Amino acid sequence: MINEYSIAVLLPTRSRTDALTSSVTSIVNLADDVSRIQLLFGFDDDDQVGLDHFAKVIQPFLDQHEVTYEAQVFKSMGYAGLNRYYNHLAKSTSSDWLFVWNDDAVMQTQGWDTVIGQYTGQFRLLKVHTHNDHPYSIFPIVPRAWYELTQELSRHQMIDAELSQIAFLLDVMQVIDVDVVHNQVELTKDATDPLKPKVRFEGDPTNPIDFHYPQNGFFRVDRCNAIAEYMKTLGLDTSWWEGVKSGKNYAWQKLAELDVNRQMSQFVMRLDTQGQIVSVEPDQRSEDVRNGLVKQ
Repeated sequence: MINEYSIAVLLPTRSRTDALTSSVTSIVNLADDVSRIQLLFGFDDDDQVGLDHFAKVIQPFLDQHEVTYEAQVFKSMGYAGLNRYYNHLAKSTSSDWLFVWNDDAVMQTQGWDTVIGQYTGQFRLLKVHTHNDHPYSIFPIVPRAWYELTQELSRHQMIDAELSQIAFLLDVMQVIDVDVVHNQVELTKDATDPLKPKVRFEGDPTNPIDFHYPQNGFFRVDRCNAIAEYMKTLGLDTSWWEGVKSGKNYAWQKLAELDVNRQMSQFVMRLDTQGQIVSVEPDQRSEDVRNGLVKQ
């Protein structure tokens, strides 16, 4: 299928006005070809501030620049349901790439769309440079085929973590020459941000909604298997993932290699025969990778 656009930018937003304006104008003004871009906004139906700002400021700007856009209105799902906004927005796209974007992000690279377009036809998850170069793709860019295969972008609220871990396990993470400023309050300590720091479901692997709850990890393994089977139909190399499953390859080797500022920690979780957690211990292998003691 031939897609109508090159990139669909997915942007759920709530009650941020100045930040949203900065985010959208950076995307539009720094694009080489806005005619190949879709912008899809997600608003809560009770967010009158955001809806009014969109109608009075964002829409006129997009119309002036002849940008294709669509605004969808949802019953509020809150930050706990962040992935659900993205999943719904992705349904309306007709593009080669789906770009998970935030209203607290500002594009910095002229021609960012051209850089992304250079990878069209490759089954990779693209990673831009962000604050401290976190090893995850904080604003994941995935080929539409990824969404069509799975019928969602992420099952978990932590969409960047879920997509990034799957990409590392499959060895399809691709760092690209695009820079983004992430004005997240937890990173910038911006006291003027009207929104409180977000609650992320991680840190308690005994909680069924936690990112590291064992069954959530098993789901990601199943997803890797499904995507790997698709990759094989394209003639793509899946040997890294096969090596992870056999124990030949260390699962988080690729992640640890990109963790240049040591922002991540890995652990070993031991389960009993009923799948209950027995112990959680630091994983020394990640430190060995970071220290150059282990190479693949």
